[in-house]
Amino acid sequence: MAKILIIDDDVDILSAAKLFLKRHFEEITIEKNPEKIPFLLNNYTFDLILLDMNFTQDVNTGREGFQWLDKILDLKPEAKVVLFTAYGDVEMAVKSIKLGAKDFVLKPWENEKLLESLKTALNEEVVIPEKPATDIIGESEAIKQVLETMERVADTDANVLILGENGTGKDLMAKALHKYSGRKEAEFIRADVAALPETLVESELFGHVKGAYTDARENRVGKFEEANHGTLFLDEIGNLSLPVQSKLLNVLQNRTISRVGSSKEIKLDIRLICATNSDIEQKAMDGSFRQDLLYRINTITLEMPPLRERIGDIELLAEHFLRIYSKRYSRKLTGLSANLKKELVRYSWPGNVRELQHAIERAVIMCKGKTLETEDVFGNKARPTVKSGDSVKSYDLENMEKQLIVKALRQFSGNITEAAKELGLSRAALYRRIEKYGL
Repeated sequence: MAKILIIDDDVDILSAAKLFLKRHFEEITIEKNPEKIPFLLNNYTFDLILLDMNFTQDVNTGREGFQWLDKILDLKPEAKVVLFTAYGDVEMAVKSIKLGAKDFVLKPWENEKLLESLKTALNEEVVIPEKPATDIIGESEAIKQVLETMERVADTDANVLILGENGTGKDLMAKALHKYSGRKEAEFIRADVAALPETLVESELFGHVKGAYTDARENRVGKFEEANHGTLFLDEIGNLSLPVQSKLLNVLQNRTISRVGSSKEIKLDIRLICATNSDIEQKAMDGSFRQDLLYRINTITLEMPPLRERIGDIELLAEHFLRIYSKRYSRKLTGLSANLKKELVRYSWPGNVRELQHAIERAVIMCKGKTLETEDVFGNKARPTVKSGDSVKSYDLENMEKQLIVKALRQFSGNITEAAKELGLSRAALYRRIEKYGL
């Protein structure tokens, strides 16, 4: 909950530092002009000051930084100051500590090291940020936005349609919606429509009575009845035939069902969640999916982003799965190699999170060393990557900019400095766009 003051005459540096640090501290104040230091310290309280050593009068000796460090400690002897500069050496670092600074950080900084330095200066334990209270792992803006929407709608009975490619976590999102709903103590029932034979779909969903058809040797409860008072999750809803769609529409309108072979109506009280990896809007337009049914099931629509649009989450997910499978298979593995981390973000992951999970599990089992290497995960097989020369699919300017940024980040394996240089942007400008587009 610390309050940090950052002083630097480079506005791009200020923006980049604030963008990163605001996720870890209560309040970040930035100031370009060091002459305002006395005013700020006399009128506001800061737990730590991150001070540049070189301003306009002197670009590389650090003399101004030492002068302002003295001024700060004269005004606030208890102040905790961390100095940073692009022109550093051992002698300068030693001098800064002798003069009262808590630490000395070089630019361009590594985020983890900068955070560790500030936490140490504050006498705080360096901890990994808490994951969302769901099984959906991720810190990218793309996944955060979906989780925020989920939290807003979970405690309602609104029907939800979850869209996304295979392997993006649609089933986990459905479970999260149930977990945070008022029906969380009741049943969560899942039906994979795509896995049901056409002849058995109605029986599986709505149940049947004995003798309804040749193999109906006893009464059977369907998925709708099983989910009564709870949540029913229909996965791959786009695969339903038109006759079953018609019956489902009637069920949703009347809130009753009749088992196959029976005219008796059974009252329903369920929350319906559906999911599909198909373009269901297009299906509605071409007549293979009922438009009126689509209106019924998509009161709220959540779209799970593909893993290739969550570059910042790939390493986080890989380490998460590494911990799980190292424990499951009793393997003492220390982590991911630097080269593997680069290759993980270069790969396009057509199977999304599910493919990554299976790849890490297999690698944990087969790994011969203490660290997962590129060959453990990928072997020697060719793998699809997204190249910077790939064609742009849209002429919408913002969409084009987003695609170019994604491609540049992939091309340079997530290296912000190199990607920014390729795009003709400053690091801070690239950071702003990464935040804007949820990358």
